[in-house]
Amino acid sequence: MPYIVIGILVLLLLICLKVVPQASEHVIERLGKYQKTWSAGLHFLIPVIDRVANKVTLKEQVLDSPPQPVITKDNVTMQIDTVVYFKVFDAKLFTYGAVNPISALANLTATTLRNIVGELELDDTLTSRDTINGKMTAILDDATDQWGIKVNRVELKNIIPPAEIQNAMEKQMKAERDRRETLLEAEGHRAAVITRAEGDKQALILAAEGERDARIARAEGEARAILLAKQAEADGLAALKAVGVDLSVLELKKYEALVQMSGGTASKIIIPTDAVNMTRSNVLFAETTGLGDNTPEADKKEEPKKEDPCCE
Repeated sequence: MPYIVIGILVLLLLICLKVVPQASEHVIERLGKYQKTWSAGLHFLIPVIDRVANKVTLKEQVLDSPPQPVITKDNVTMQIDTVVYFKVFDAKLFTYGAVNPISALANLTATTLRNIVGELELDDTLTSRDTINGKMTAILDDATDQWGIKVNRVELKNIIPPAEIQNAMEKQMKAERDRRETLLEAEGHRAAVITRAEGDKQALILAAEGERDARIARAEGEARAILLAKQAEADGLAALKAVGVDLSVLELKKYEALVQMSGGTASKIIIPTDAVNMTRSNVLFAETTGLGDNTPEADKKEEPKKEDPCCE
């Protein structure tokens, strides 16, 4: 008998003790009226009097709405589906704020999407995803506060225009790609021509600079050679002056200079006045004295005697 009583007490204790898991809350009613909200942990429930009205998770949840028809401002019907990320921040409001808060959130999302897209044209709808997402998030978050729901963000998952609109968009995109390809080819050709012209110009500049440097180097070499020749001649004259040569040696050097100037090809040689005077004096001396005249005398032929015809 005592064991039965102990077993009944243990069973009642197990029934009365409730454990709320992490990231969850339980809404408790006592005799049909809201009593309290249990957070995570161990709690005691009075049987028959208290009951768990709702078990609410505080984790972030995802509401994936199916595609729905939406008409734009320019009367184009598109299929758009949305994804809503939300979480419950108040279990009491979530329990008593709406009969079915999740269904209410889905319907509110659909109507809000139609209102926002109805103010936009097709092109704006396709290019304004971020704007639509931001407006829907602000509207849904404000409207669901009384349901204990916090809407974190809303995303447009798919925007599906009609088939004919898709074909027109594909043709437009193809034309745009062809235009860009043509522009790129033209830009590439222009860049190639400019680069080639720049290369030719640089080559001409380098060739001109090379010719200029060659001429400068050639002129410097010739100037250096002339300078060395004049320096050698000056050194020779200085050496002759240093050894004290007489006038005859100087005259001989003048003749050697004349021979070098002619080079064996000159038909006329202009002799300086002092050289002419010297030559003339040498010739006069030779004619006077007979020295140096080695020209042989011509043989004198005897003329035959003519016979006198009168004496025969």
